[in-house]
Amino acid sequence: MQSLQAFVPAEWQGSFNLLSAPIAWIPKWHTAMINFAWYGDSTLEIVLKRGVILLPMLLVIVGVWVTMASLYTIPFRSNRGRFATAMLTSWWDAGRTAWFFWAGLVRLAFVIVGWIWGLTRLVGRLVVAAVKAGFQSPLRLLDWTSRNYFKPGVPWLAFLALMLWSAVEALIFMYTLQPTLTEVLAGITGFEPDPRVVAPLLWVFLYFLVLGSFACVYALATAIREKDVAAIVQMSFVELFVMFFEVVFLYRELIDAITPWVAQTTNEQLRLGLFSTLALASFGWVGVRGMTWFLFGRYGTPALVAVLARETISQNTVAGQVSPAAQPGFWKAPVAALKAETEWFQREARKLFEMLSLPVLQLAAAAVNFPVVALGSRPLFALPFRSLDEVLVKTPRIGFARRPMPSAGPQPATDSGGA
Repeated sequence: MQSLQAFVPAEWQGSFNLLSAPIAWIPKWHTAMINFAWYGDSTLEIVLKRGVILLPMLLVIVGVWVTMASLYTIPFRSNRGRFATAMLTSWWDAGRTAWFFWAGLVRLAFVIVGWIWGLTRLVGRLVVAAVKAGFQSPLRLLDWTSRNYFKPGVPWLAFLALMLWSAVEALIFMYTLQPTLTEVLAGITGFEPDPRVVAPLLWVFLYFLVLGSFACVYALATAIREKDVAAIVQMSFVELFVMFFEVVFLYRELIDAITPWVAQTTNEQLRLGLFSTLALASFGWVGVRGMTWFLFGRYGTPALVAVLARETISQNTVAGQVSPAAQPGFWKAPVAALKAETEWFQREARKLFEMLSLPVLQLAAAAVNFPVVALGSRPLFALPFRSLDEVLVKTPRIGFARRPMPSAGPQPATDSGGA
């Protein structure tokens, strides 16, 4: 204003000061308000001022500039009452939108605190549920076993016990036979083989031998149960050969391991010979096979044979048994849950976006209303906005309607089947 006053002649200085009085004070006040809303003594104060005071202060500055500048247009207006009413309404809307802006910030803070509290409670519930599930899972497993395992079906527990026992027995015999096998391979090849290669190969070989021993016992038991004399005689000879092989090459090594203990206990008076060693090994084989067979071998071996032969284990059907109802697809429940969660996130994101945008849009609309009222004596927006949909509805479309083109009359039909 001082720069403009310098260009005015001296005789017009009084008139210029009188005419510029409505707006002469605004630049200094404008600068003071902006400095107050933009700067602060600490980072927290700066953040609070810029987030809480800056936008309403800009609205007030726009309103003051437009209101003071529009005073110069009052002598030339035809409907001054309507203009004054619209200007007062604009200031009323500015005050309401500023208050709604601060109330919206408080509401957003409460919503964020509520979400944090809800998330904390959810995490706490999940932790408590995980701890309870950890304590209850053994009981639930036992309950499930008691209700479901004893139904007709594949004896998985016996099958797994058979596989585990065969693996353990093969591991024991691997350690007892590994020195002998290493000496034999060294005599054949001329160099000592690597134990890291011999041990896994020997374990696999012994593992299948133990499983084959159970299969032979199963075949003999099946032949006796069906009273098939030819099969009984055949499987008896096979079982004797199996017993001879395992006693001589496997269980004999265990008896040789306890021979020094027997000699030490009897003061060298009892030394095991050939027949006594084989007899003890045979008793050991019969005892181990008998205990394991009656515990889990007679139930797990048929399942193993059926798996190898790709046969179905038949079960006697109960009269009047109702087949279970068809279960829905396993993917429907996860997809439905995913859709529900997606819809919930979309609703919450829209709500959060509305709480962030609506107060700012109302301040912007109130600021736009001031120059529109100064030009046309009527506001552009009807405030306040209650939702984003209302913002879209109340946004005017300013422009010229395009005139429809005159019709040129009916067009002659064209032949679509031209040459």
